[in-house]
Amino acid sequence: MTPLILSKFGFWTLGTLDYISLLAATTNAFNGALLARRPDHYKHFTVAGVIILAYAGGIGGGIVRDVLVNKVPAPLENPWYIVVCLVAASVALVIEYYSELRFKDGLFQFMTAFSLPWYAIVGAQAALGAHLGYAAAVVIGIIATTAGRWIIDIACNVVPKQLVRGEFFVGAAALTGIAYVVCDQSGLPVLASTGIAFVAGFGFRLLSQFLGWEEWEPWEPAGLDAGEKARKTLGEGLQAELGRSAASERNAK
Repeated sequence: MTPLILSKFGFWTLGTLDYISLLAATTNAFNGALLARRPDHYKHFTVAGVIILAYAGGIGGGIVRDVLVNKVPAPLENPWYIVVCLVAASVALVIEYYSELRFKDGLFQFMTAFSLPWYAIVGAQAALGAHLGYAAAVVIGIIATTAGRWIIDIACNVVPKQLVRGEFFVGAAALTGIAYVVCDQSGLPVLASTGIAFVAGFGFRLLSQFLGWEEWEPWEPAGLDAGEKARKTLGEGLQAELGRSAASERNAK
């Protein structure tokens, strides 16, 4: 009998949902490595430390998702999760190393928008496959999306992203899950449902980053001046980075 870990190594043994889940792990591992190098997260991590945090971002959501639906976590069965997360972390480190800036905020913001919908989709898929309710599917999608970021933020001694004001992190995950559930229950194929849900979540998150839309925050407690640092929109971040790159090229000449 072929060991389970080897039987999963052939791409021909993987189904559509496996590929989507691997894509979710890859994009989130890439994003996790970039996050570990951000000035507000960096704690003199070693190369191994950055890769470990990338794995936390890449497979954390998948493990939590599968535990919630009472399954053996897919990253423990399928060796491709180990491979793709390592490759994604390595590519992120190479890009970060060769960039002129220590960390490119525009690239990170774009990747957060791109990586966010995938785990919301596979989380909703897993919940529906386990015959859970629609609300549970959306909630599990949200948890799967935010679990990896929670682990990284806690490891870096930072308040988890989903607890503080930002460009609709939780809201975009919820919208993605809702869109997938509606499409799936309308009888659309998996790929069509996935594509529509991804466009909805990615588009909403990207629009929020460009326009500076943020999740609502209640009034500040009396006598408290939080002094929150202003954040750049995605457009401002990209414009600043492109401007600095152009200036560097002129100076080199």
